[in-house]
Parts: sequence; C-alpha cells; structure tokens
Amino acid sequence: MNNLLHIFANIPWWAWVILILLIVAIRDIFFQRAHTLSHNFPIVGHLRYWLESIGPEMRQYFVANNREELPFDRIERSWIYASAKKENNYEGFGTDRDIYAHQHIFVKNQMMAYKVDEGHPNKKNKTFLPCAKVIGAYNQRKKPYRPASAINVSAMSFGSLSAAAVEALNFGVGKAGAYHNTGEGGLSPYHQKGGDVIFHFGTGYFGVRSKDGNFSIDKLKVLVDENPCIKAIEIKLSQGAKPGKGGILPGAKITPEIAKIRGVEVGKDVLSPATHKAFNSIPELLQLIEDIAEQTGLPVGIKGAIGKLDQWEALADLMVQTGKGPDFITVDGGEGGTGAAPPSFADHVSLPWVYGFTSLYKLFLAKKLTGRIVFIGSGKLGFPAKGAMAFAMGVDCINVAREAMMSIGCVQAQLCHTNRCPSGVATQSKWLQAGINIPLKSDRLDQYFKTFRKELLEITHAAGYEHPCQFTMNDIQVNVDDDYLSSNLQATYGYEKYKVDFKNMQELHDCIYLGGKNFQEIIE
Repeated sequence: MNNLLHIFANIPWWAWVILILLIVAIRDIFFQRAHTLSHNFPIVGHLRYWLESIGPEMRQYFVANNREELPFDRIERSWIYASAKKENNYEGFGTDRDIYAHQHIFVKNQMMAYKVDEGHPNKKNKTFLPCAKVIGAYNQRKKPYRPASAINVSAMSFGSLSAAAVEALNFGVGKAGAYHNTGEGGLSPYHQKGGDVIFHFGTGYFGVRSKDGNFSIDKLKVLVDENPCIKAIEIKLSQGAKPGKGGILPGAKITPEIAKIRGVEVGKDVLSPATHKAFNSIPELLQLIEDIAEQTGLPVGIKGAIGKLDQWEALADLMVQTGKGPDFITVDGGEGGTGAAPPSFADHVSLPWVYGFTSLYKLFLAKKLTGRIVFIGSGKLGFPAKGAMAFAMGVDCINVAREAMMSIGCVQAQLCHTNRCPSGVATQSKWLQAGINIPLKSDRLDQYFKTFRKELLEITHAAGYEHPCQFTMNDIQVNVDDDYLSSNLQATYGYEKYKVDFKNMQELHDCIYLGGKNFQEIIE
C-alpha cells in the first residue's frame, strides 16, 4: 500500500492533467450523446459551452455600449444606483443619447419656471409629491386612501423575491412615505415593517384561498382586519410579463415558510391558472369588486396588461349604467417585468405601456369615467422624464418594480427564474440573501424614491406647473417617424387627458399631515 502511495505521489502534475483530460475525452466520445460538439470535438467542445454560459456577463460589462442594453441600459442603471446611494447622478458634456431617435421624449419647458415661494411645502420638503386624487373617494368607500407618494413599489411577491429583499423594500417605502404592493404571493411578515400595503391577489388566491383553491372573501376580511397596514385591494387580471398565462413559481423556490403563506406544498411547482374562478364575466367581476369593498371597507382596483378592448369597454359601459366600479386601474406594460415567462409571451403578447395605456385611457375618457378612477402606470416608468410623460398621458401614480429592485442591489443578471440571483434579491437561497444589508438597502430605496420625486418635481416646475398632474398632452413631444419627425402627445395618440381637480400643494400637504375634518372636506 505504501509503495502504491509512493508511486502516485511521484507522478508529475502534468501527467495527472493529461489523465483527467483523457478520461473526459473518452467520456465525451463513448459515453454521452447529448452534446454533438463535445462528441465531435472532445474536451475543446466544453470551452464553447462555458463561453456561452458567461456570454451575457461579457456583453453586459465589456461589449455593449452605455445605451445599448435591454431591458435597462447602463446609463439608466447607473442613474438608479447613484440616486439610491445619494451619489452624483449628473452627466457632463451633454447627452450621449440620440435625441432624434424614435420615441425620444422632450418635455417642453416654460420661459419662466414655476416659482416655489417661501412657505411652500416643496420649499421645506423638495421630495413632497403625493397623489392628487383619493382612491375610493368617488365610490364613497369606508376607508378612502390618498397615497402620500406618487411613486410606489409595484407588485412583486414574496417567493419571487427573497425575504430580505421584501423586508428591505417595505422598510424603504415606510421611510419614503410610499406604498408597497404585495404581488400575488400573499401577505408575509416581511411586508409588515412600517410601509403602507396594497394587497394584491391573482388567480392562485395565495393568502386568501380556500382548501379547494378558490377565493375566500372571509379569509380576506380577516386578513384586512388583522393588518391595518393594508390600505387597498388589487385584483390581478393579467400582468405585463405574461398576460393570459398563469404565474409560475418553481418548486426550488418554495420553502416551508412560503408554502405556509401561500397555502401550497413545499418543493412543488406552483402553477397559477390562466383565468379566475371567482368570476366568469364582467358583471361578476364588478360584483366581486363591490363585495370586497363592502366587506373590507377598502378601495378595490384591478390590474391588467392591455390588448383587446372589448371587455374593457363592457366594463366601462357597466360602470356608466351602475355608478359602481373599480376605484383604481393599474395598467401594466407588455415590456414588464419580474415574472418568469416564455419568450413568446414576454416578447409578443400585450401592448407596450405607452400604446396600452393610451388605448385604455381614451376609452374611459370617452365614457367620462376618468375622474372617478385613479390610474396607476407600471412598465419601465421609473425615471423622471418618463414619469412626466406618464402624468401628461393621464396617470395619477407610478409603480416601479425592476427599478426598485436595482435600488436595493439588483444587477440585471436576468436569473430571476433560476433561484440563482447573485444579488440575493430574487432567490430563496439563504446564502445569497445574506448579502443584503436590510437597513442599508432600505435607505437606498428611500433615497431612490426621494431623488425620483425631487427630479420629477424639478421637471414639473421647469414646465411651469406645481404638480405633475397638471401636465397636458401638449407639454410632451416625442419623435414619431419620418413623415413628421416630432409631435406632441395629443396629436400622436389622439386625445387630451382629463383635467385633475388640483388646487395647490398646500392643500395636499394639509390633507396628508393634518387629517381629520380637512381630509373629509377634501375627499367630499
């Protein structure tokens, strides 16, 4: 035995390398048939697969230019990171964008900008930007809700995101005065760290499902009663990543904790159905909205990615006839999102946000319903200029998802669906999550929101307005095509937005911070 060990010990290292490569080559040629390249080019073929595996990282960091990457280019990501860290987010020597490119946005500034006088709320707080409308005011819900921030966190569930990420987001929105949409994974303990919550459910009814997988309004009522942080309910009809297709949460991501919150089995893939069991028609949807609002006292809204408009028109007609309907509508863009989806859905199903929102808003505008509804936009709107455009088109609030993820550390690795997210944001790996410093990351979300609101207000003031709800379609211009290179939004999309009943920021400030009788007078 000792002689054998002595022989092995005296074999040079290069001989071991040759032996290992020989074994790999024999395996490639004779014992595997799955990979043609490895069979035809043993050993060397493996290099191709390795290079392919690191291709996205190589392109992201060394090949693509600053404005080339999708879904978010390097300049956009850098602005978010710098804003979240309170670093210099300026750029020098002029823009490096092609300002003549299709869909480039221009905000028309006024000769003399809006002047913020002494005593104005924005003189004391440059990030004060509440929603100009009250959710649930028109339908006289028992607990109407005015978001204290016009910028908020979009629907991303615990399960899709890690516990540490959800906790950091909720702490962050609490500091920023914003709300946090739970996504369809149910209300977790990590959503209860001080921020307002919009409880969101989809076809899986996670957190409010009965034993047979149906929606339970009794469970929802108990959930709302026990958790005063919940300020509104959102019913997901579809989402931008995969409209018309149910959600997918891989079994590898389902821990015992997630299984308990969602009411599902550990380690087993969760496939949400494509359609709801709780309703089968527009009248039944409307009735469900009213039942939930009556039982909980909260405003109720719906979320959808936009394609065909026939059922939306049926909903609008029913709202005109009955005087009832959703208190808010969240419009998701086909370019969203954080959910895993087949490329056929992510690339081709539903309209991008700009086209989807304009078609839906025009429909409700024609029915004279826009004043009753709070419109929320979601779909790569997490930047001040895009925010200004969205407000000019008719939104009242903006929800951000991937931008919020980046503010707490996401590096756009695009591995959300694999449970191998290197930043710990979209994984259930305890090791990877451990890299998230929750207090620090919550501060960064808070700072990103404050920077976003501050710069959006500055753009608003440059255009001569006090609040972005005052933007009109004529205030924003976009490059369209070669027939007429640039045109305002009204001419491009064929409508003029509803004029929000906005008096001044002082009234909103008093509403948010004084409450009581003043608040009731305003919502009436």
